[in-house]
Amino acid sequence: MKRSLRSGLRKLLHQAARGALGLLPREWRFALFRRMVDCDPAPGPELSLKIADTAEELEACFRLLHDAYVASGFMKPDPSGLRVTIYHALPTTTTLCAKVDGRVVGTMSLIREGVFGFPLQSAFDLSAVRAKEGQIAEISALAVHPDFRKTGGRILFPLMKFMYEYCTEYFDTRHLVIAVNPNKIELYESLLFFQRLQANTVDHYDFANGAPAVGATLDLAHAREQFKQVYGSRSERKNLHRYFVETRLPNIQAPTRRYHTTNDPVMTGGLIDLFFNRKTQVFQTLDERKKLLLRSIYDLDAYAPALPRVSETSKVREALRRHQRYSINCPAQLIVESYGDELTFELKVVELSLSGCQAECRMPLPEGTRGRLRVELGTGLRSAVEAVAVRRAASQAGIFYGFRVLEPDAAWAACVQALQQGQTHADLGAAASGGPSPALTKSLLAPAA
Repeated sequence: MKRSLRSGLRKLLHQAARGALGLLPREWRFALFRRMVDCDPAPGPELSLKIADTAEELEACFRLLHDAYVASGFMKPDPSGLRVTIYHALPTTTTLCAKVDGRVVGTMSLIREGVFGFPLQSAFDLSAVRAKEGQIAEISALAVHPDFRKTGGRILFPLMKFMYEYCTEYFDTRHLVIAVNPNKIELYESLLFFQRLQANTVDHYDFANGAPAVGATLDLAHAREQFKQVYGSRSERKNLHRYFVETRLPNIQAPTRRYHTTNDPVMTGGLIDLFFNRKTQVFQTLDERKKLLLRSIYDLDAYAPALPRVSETSKVREALRRHQRYSINCPAQLIVESYGDELTFELKVVELSLSGCQAECRMPLPEGTRGRLRVELGTGLRSAVEAVAVRRAASQAGIFYGFRVLEPDAAWAACVQALQQGQTHADLGAAASGGPSPALTKSLLAPAA
């Protein structure tokens, strides 16, 4: 009874304080929020931040998220005690976790656009963001354990810093989007400079159990300068520019990558079966198209038993192209000989197959252009092959060219083998240690990307 009274009193005091804060002018509220910043540039070794990639870490994240969402009214209690969504099954989703003495106390998921789009696109128009250059990622599934919510951002700020570093250095992301409760939006606007997607609040956001929500976006290409202008002259613990951009926390375990991949899938066939079949019934809620899309991503034998079954009529009715589990961002050059001179075109390779690739090029290339394609597949891993430009495609993201590779070299073939065969990001190094087998090489032959 006493605990219930104390909880009720705290709630009333919180509502009163929030009401009083709402009476202040907007610029005063924002200034007050920024004065509350407390980011420790040297947290103790008991804190660690990493990609959640084990069954134990993922379950702890999903359980923490479930309890936070139920307490906030954003979901109804699930018998499993976990909040697991179909987006967590995708290789384009990365779940971050914060641990104190080995215990998961904070989590956040980053969802880059995949076969199912974004959760918030069901309620918010993203066309203005899509029209800009750069990849988009949605920040979702943020939760901090109740024991650490009143510790001056001890967990939240390191988790946010990890998110910033991961998006700017590893996830090939320029634009962040979020859907948050109207009571929280000003924190994102004042501290991190998010801008609202639309003026009006969505009264019923299905992804959060019908709670109201506000959508917002942040352009990371401009955020650094905004951080510097607002926070650059502040003291160390209140200087978010220095904290996000300059400070390096040894507590953060950054992903180790052999190749220039831009996502870090962690779901093995066993983990998919555990979280989407045995502990929850997420797969049972999927329509036939989504089931087919999952199978187009996870087309290895190791995943087949865990994936939802589709009817034979569905397979005949709808043939979907194979979707890659890994996206890549490899700098490259096309060297073309022209009348005794060499012309160099700077490229960015974004898709790779044994017989070709797709690359972005800012300079026009006539169809049939042939040259020496030099690609940096990873740090210290380079390939040089003869290639021909076979088609051009323009989109909001840029101008892309499909190249046919006349004969892949060993480095190219080994990279393709690793990308095709690896289940998780940890598999890439092991899969690439040896050369591709003849059987696999034959199976990888496909039309140019």
